[in-house]
Amino acid sequence: MNLTARIESDYLAAMRARNEIVVGVLRMLKAAAKLRQVELMRPLTDDELLDVLAKQAKQRRESIEQFAKAGRADLVEKEERELEVLVAYLPAPLTDAELGDAVAAAVAELDAHGMKDMGRVVQAVLAAHKGRVDGKRVSGAVKARLTF
Repeated sequence: MNLTARIESDYLAAMRARNEIVVGVLRMLKAAAKLRQVELMRPLTDDELLDVLAKQAKQRRESIEQFAKAGRADLVEKEERELEVLVAYLPAPLTDAELGDAVAAAVAELDAHGMKDMGRVVQAVLAAHKGRVDGKRVSGAVKARLTF
């Protein structure tokens, strides 16, 4: 079952179960996916749908951070529940060891020697591990690796 079908199936099951949080999150996800589909003027591939999912999850993480700074525990809790729903559809994130290995492999493959090569290395790691790692984590790991 591809990702689109899985989301649709889970959406219908959540509607039947009257699970308002899951229905709301999946409805927003489907709307964002539909918007992206209209932009591209073709059906989305699973990779493109993963990009939409990752973007939605990133928005929730940023909202959690902002609401926590503002002292809005009620909104933080709501966003965390929504994030849990979205994370269930994302591939498992890379561990720190796996990220270190991926960065080391990309540095060796691209023959990177300094900070001038940072962008190429970050792009290579993000492309190789699409949806499994956040750009900030990759950037930090590459920066640490290239500033021996």
